Amino acid sequence: MKNYIRHFNEIDINDVPTVGGKNASLGEMFQKLTSKGVKIPDGFATTSEAYWHYLQEVHIKDEIFGYLSKLDTKGFSNLKEIGAIVRKTILETEIPEDIKEAIEEGYDSLSKKYKGDISLAVRSSATAEDLPNASFAGQQESYLNIKGKEDLIDACKRCYASLFTDRAIKYREDNGFDHTKVALSIGIQMMVRSDLAASGVNFTLDPDTGFDQVVMVSSIYGLGENIVQGSINPDDYFVFKPSLKNGIEQPIVSRRLGSKEKTMVYDKSASGTLNLDTPIEKQEQFVLTDAEVIKLAQWSLIIEDHYKRPMDIEWAKDGLTNELYIVQARPETVQSAKKNKLKINTYSLLKKGKEITRGMGLGNKIASGKARILHSPEESDKLQEGEILVTERTDPDWDPILKKAAGIITDQGGRTSHAAIVAREVGAAAIVGSNNATKVIKDGQEITISCAEGTTGIVYDGLLEWNEKEVDLSTLGKPHTQPMLILADPDQAFKFSFYPSEGVGLMRMEFVINNSIRIHPMALKNFDQLKDLVAKEKIQKLTHHYPDKSDYFVHKLAEGIATIAAAFYPKDVIVRTSDFKSNEYANLIGGTEFEPIESNPMLGFRGASRYYNPKYQEAFALECKAIKRVRETMGLTNVKIMIPFCRTLKEAAKIVEILEENGLIRGENGLQLYMMAEIPNNIILAEEFAKFFDGFSIGSNDLTQLTLGVDRDSELLSTIFDIKDPGVKKMIAMVIASAHKTHTKIGLCGQAPSDYPEFAQFLVENGINSISFNPDALISGINNINSAEKYKTKLGLVDSHK
Repeated sequence: MKNYIRHFNEIDINDVPTVGGKNASLGEMFQKLTSKGVKIPDGFATTSEAYWHYLQEVHIKDEIFGYLSKLDTKGFSNLKEIGAIVRKTILETEIPEDIKEAIEEGYDSLSKKYKGDISLAVRSSATAEDLPNASFAGQQESYLNIKGKEDLIDACKRCYASLFTDRAIKYREDNGFDHTKVALSIGIQMMVRSDLAASGVNFTLDPDTGFDQVVMVSSIYGLGENIVQGSINPDDYFVFKPSLKNGIEQPIVSRRLGSKEKTMVYDKSASGTLNLDTPIEKQEQFVLTDAEVIKLAQWSLIIEDHYKRPMDIEWAKDGLTNELYIVQARPETVQSAKKNKLKINTYSLLKKGKEITRGMGLGNKIASGKARILHSPEESDKLQEGEILVTERTDPDWDPILKKAAGIITDQGGRTSHAAIVAREVGAAAIVGSNNATKVIKDGQEITISCAEGTTGIVYDGLLEWNEKEVDLSTLGKPHTQPMLILADPDQAFKFSFYPSEGVGLMRMEFVINNSIRIHPMALKNFDQLKDLVAKEKIQKLTHHYPDKSDYFVHKLAEGIATIAAAFYPKDVIVRTSDFKSNEYANLIGGTEFEPIESNPMLGFRGASRYYNPKYQEAFALECKAIKRVRETMGLTNVKIMIPFCRTLKEAAKIVEILEENGLIRGENGLQLYMMAEIPNNIILAEEFAKFFDGFSIGSNDLTQLTLGVDRDSELLSTIFDIKDPGVKKMIAMVIASAHKTHTKIGLCGQAPSDYPEFAQFLVENGINSISFNPDALISGINNINSAEKYKTKLGLVDSHK
């Protein structure tokens, strides 16, 4: 008998020409990675030899390629007609007896090995599939829960026909594959009963930015088709690779609960599937345990290390055994193909418009045009070049038309959905998982979609204007004075990790508290005693899956900090403890019961004074617990702590003491403490404050305000508020000199060094160690530092402290 099938233990990655990329990868992993603990379902594959023999034996080879030679390869006007007739030609034939016998022999072998009535997954694998330069994602069909030889043979024939789906034909044309040289192998594999449990997709990098120090794990209930097709929003987890490799207790740095509205299961009354509503209580739970997420991430690292490249991996959990399995692994084809990650395109709206809806933003781009609402690929002729496609979701049948779209918006789907993958491949701006785009956007409406504002994508009414520029970061040069970033939004961290900074000089935790947590920490500590019943109901809704409501604050804050710390590891990430004013704290859910009413909150109950006060001390302990979790449980020891608005030396001593009481001991496990130098007393007594702190960061706004006696928010006094005022500059020069004297690190956070080259020159000439910029100001800031350092060298000035 000819070599028409190969068992997985006979296949490796060199067999792509014989069994296609998908099956070659499965065989490779089955042979070489099961010994390392990675579980791969057993199986066998038909060969390309079987495919060519099939076409020759039933005398349809010339007929098929004759039809394909008539394809309109410019406008694809006859694609549907050609695809339909080719598939019909195959389906009307019978698989030759010798191929049938080989497939049945493979079936008998599996049945004997696994003792009984086996259930199979039957998947197509093109011999040009899953190559590094083309994903072939979803181009051919899969058939699941196949039982018995007769159904298996029928599924195999349908797989052969699926090599000529409209989308597969178009994909090969777009990617330069010759139809006459692409064969089909069929993978026949033991079925994992994920219909009774869960399934998902892993990437060994962040698929949106290419940040390669995390594994992204996405999970849903039921069969994996829902996540691949993007019909529901999955749970997402990011696992930090260095912590994972070092055996750190908790390497998961962030997680997002998806809505998971549907669960796909087998239809017992037919050979298809059913998409059932997921019960609300299951929607509100994470699909996987932390241990399962970590195991999947560990397997992903083993697979990535084996293939020596970033990978896109599918997994499934068997509901009968509760075992996890890897069911597919292919090279990641988008981010890993980008040759120069030091070239970035930056986008920024000149003016925001009326917001229509929002979802998960992909592509870090902005696009505008007419919205075209389509409900099916059959309506593709309605979409004109440069319009924005708005639809419920996409699947591979949409591929032939997606390249025409200037942008893509879907109601459903997550970051690993079909729409997301294709958007990255074609370089389109996309917003997925909006929930309501097809309802709130009108067909033909002029809209702008912005994916340049973090991982949240926003749809605006009208055609808005924006700036776009390409920056080659490699041409900037590396200054001696450290350029650092000011960050607040964890969703932006992976993108900004590629910027030429030396870490984060100021992470504002207020953003995480305000946008992710939303609840006053004292309201969580005193939930049962809350008088505001409306606030109580909101808190219960947000925290229902946390038995101890304080843990909600700690975990959310820890993951926000950890995401930024992971993005820049091992560079310093200096986290400023909360610096809301009392009126801002009061705006948090439940906050009014715990905040005083102050006539001047800017000079009131803020900063260090809160941390040891009985009104906030318990809440500060939660902040400390979150930072301790990041440093010790997650292993991100690059996190440093910065204390804002520390008024006196006595207060500094109290802060060090209360940090120690909460397990954050200066010097232990490399922990460093910083202080915002923003009060004249900080400047005057800098040498004394240096006894309590390892570094200072000049808070230029508050220091200017307090030096000049000007409310920084007052429009009436805006012409007086000036960081370049001689008195302010003298204060800055004084604190830099004191820091040099005590060998204390000194930096500045603010806009002025990027806006005013002469101010950057002033800082450089005084020997500042670092300057922290907002991301949009980093490039101009570095240019200003470089110019200042060249000028300083020209003058022959030398820093005695360096």
